[in-house]
Amino acid sequence: MAPKQGRTVPTLFIIGGAEDRVGKATVLRRFVRLAGGKRSRIVLIPTASSFENEVVESYREVFARLGAPEIAVVDPPSRSSAHDPELVALLDQATGIFMSGGSQLKLSQRFPGTPLGDALKRAHDNGTVIGGTSAGASIMSQFMISMGDEGVTPRQRYGQLTAGLGLIDGVIIDQHFAQRSRYGRLMAMVAASPNLIGVGIDEDTAIEVRDRRYFTVHGSGVAFVLDCRSAESDAPDARRGAPLMVSGAVVHSLPAGATFDLSDVRLVDFVEKHPDVAVALATAKA
Repeated sequence: MAPKQGRTVPTLFIIGGAEDRVGKATVLRRFVRLAGGKRSRIVLIPTASSFENEVVESYREVFARLGAPEIAVVDPPSRSSAHDPELVALLDQATGIFMSGGSQLKLSQRFPGTPLGDALKRAHDNGTVIGGTSAGASIMSQFMISMGDEGVTPRQRYGQLTAGLGLIDGVIIDQHFAQRSRYGRLMAMVAASPNLIGVGIDEDTAIEVRDRRYFTVHGSGVAFVLDCRSAESDAPDARRGAPLMVSGAVVHSLPAGATFDLSDVRLVDFVEKHPDVAVALATAKA
C-alpha cells in the first residue's frame, strides 16, 4: 500500500523540464503546495544555469504568484563556497528547495560530498520537499546521465554516468524525455546496469516521490519506466557506437494520475483520467 497522507515523509518533486510558468503552472503549483503554500520558505538553487539572474527572477515571480511568501537563493560559485555555513543554514530552514535546469555537471561539482549536499540530504530526511527541473531532476539520483547523444536506438557508450546527490537510490533519471528523443540513451544506460531502473520524464511533467518508493505523475506528459532486470543484452560485448541488442525489457508509460511502486516496479493505481481502471486494479488486488 502507498504511504498514508497526513504524516511527514521524504518527498521529491522531479520535473522533466520546460514546465509551464506563465499559464496555470500546474506542476509548479503542486510544488508550492507541497512546500507549504502561503507558509512556505522556498530556497531556489539556480547553480546549473548559465543565466542565474534571469532564472532567479523568473522563479521568484512564478512562486510569488502561486502564493509563496519567502524565496531565498543558494548559489555557490565554487565547490569551496559550498562550505559556507550561512548557505547551509538557508537549506536547513527551508520547507521547499528547488533546483533549476542547466548543466548537471555544474551541480555535481558543487553539491555532492559538500556541506550543502549534506544539507540537501538532511532536508530530505526531515520532510522538506526537494524539487528540481531538467538538470535539477537528474542530480536527484545516486547516478545521473551527465552527457550523451540523443535518439531512439540504444547504442553502446551512448552516455556517461556521474555521481548525483543520492536522494533516491536504484534509479537513473532522464528529462526532456520524448521532446529530445532520449529513449535510446536511457535504455543503453539501464541495459548496461540492469540493477537500476530508468525513469524518463517528459517536459511539463513531474513525478512526486514519497517515502523513497512511490511516485505519482503530474502534468501534461508522461513518465516512462524502463526495467531491464530480466532482459538480455549484448552490452558487455558490443563495439563502441554499435546498436545494442536488448530483449525482454519492460516499459511502463505513465500519464498524470498514475502511481508507481519503484521497489516492486509495478503500477499501484491510476485514478485521475480513468477511474474504471482503478476499480479494476482494486478488484484484482482484492
